[in-house]
Amino acid sequence: MQNTTSPKVPPLLTKRVVLFLLSQNLSLFGSSVVGFAIIWYITLKTSSGMYLMLATLAQMVPHLVISLYSGVWADRHSRKILIMISDSFIAIATLALAVMFSLGWESIWAILAVSVIRSIGGGIQSPAVNAIIPQLVPEEHLVRIQGINQSINSALMLISPAVGGMMLGLFGLVSTFYLDVVTATLAVLVFSFIKVAKPKRSEETHSVVADIKIGLSYTLSHPILRNLLICYGFSFFLITPAAILTPLLVERTFGSEVWRLTLNEMVWTGGALLGGLLVSLKGNFKNKIKAIALSLVAFGACFALLGVAPTFVLYLIVMGLGGLFVPIINTAEIVMIQEISDEDKLGRVFSIVQIISGSSIPLGIMIFGPLADRVSIQLLLVISGVLLAAVGLLYGRTSSNQQVVKQAEVTPPSL
Repeated sequence: MQNTTSPKVPPLLTKRVVLFLLSQNLSLFGSSVVGFAIIWYITLKTSSGMYLMLATLAQMVPHLVISLYSGVWADRHSRKILIMISDSFIAIATLALAVMFSLGWESIWAILAVSVIRSIGGGIQSPAVNAIIPQLVPEEHLVRIQGINQSINSALMLISPAVGGMMLGLFGLVSTFYLDVVTATLAVLVFSFIKVAKPKRSEETHSVVADIKIGLSYTLSHPILRNLLICYGFSFFLITPAAILTPLLVERTFGSEVWRLTLNEMVWTGGALLGGLLVSLKGNFKNKIKAIALSLVAFGACFALLGVAPTFVLYLIVMGLGGLFVPIINTAEIVMIQEISDEDKLGRVFSIVQIISGSSIPLGIMIFGPLADRVSIQLLLVISGVLLAAVGLLYGRTSSNQQVVKQAEVTPPSL
């Protein structure tokens, strides 16, 4: 009698995975609360669109600029140490700002300066976080863990505005700074207990600029990666009207009550929370290209329907359905990159992803923002939705063909 034993499947939630999720979401929670509090504080203090623009740029541009370098650092150095240093960097800068405000030295420019420092820290951290996950999680659990993380992220994004508003209203801005210092410190402490296997590194040494060029060349010469990143750029650009202009649509079409604007955000995030739970239960995508393509088509259809929704209730239902596909597309894209990229170049690939996503939205704002004052937002949503669905169909067709060709190249002919 033949004794066959199937290979033992590693557990899903190991100690280091639980510690990783706890650490990163502690960090995310504190940063989100402070981010909301800063925007509201500047709004209440200045009532100035110029200062809000400066605050937005301070939070986005440094993150974008540092990304090319941070990808190289994530491939050269310990990703664990980079994550811990960047969180500590953010905590120290925020603590200094809290002390300044506690002493009565309140300054909008100090907030903007620290926002730049926090943005740099986040830009250093992001590629390292995405690149370290395959070192912590077995390949068969990458999708499920990403789904769990997306669900926790969405839950935190639901409560962060409420916590930020409560802290700002009851205790003042300084209390939110100290909250972020505490959560960042706890995140670093928790992360210090995680044991991370040493990743594969390239034995060749180059200058940082040369490593950046190698990362770009590798990414752009990899047909499946290149196609995914092109799709990523167009998708983020076309998602901008729905991401940025829907509050204005609600105000202009359905009413300016605060509860309507609140529901607009909460329903989208609630849909994303449900989508993350579904991804974590599913555990894997048999065809990630198909999952990405269908999600983009669904996104496009939802955005177009937002533009023609006759009532606020129907609008909210469609908004919730749109949010449902956020974790699906994010998980499929991130896990696909983790699976097909060389480990010693993974940080640089994710830094390029970060640059594309970080630049597409500001570009979209510059184009769609002024257009929203000349044409109806409904029309912009319909047009961008149709184009987004077309991007999904085109990506699914071209990438599937590339995958078939690649598999044919690596499969030996049968004799």
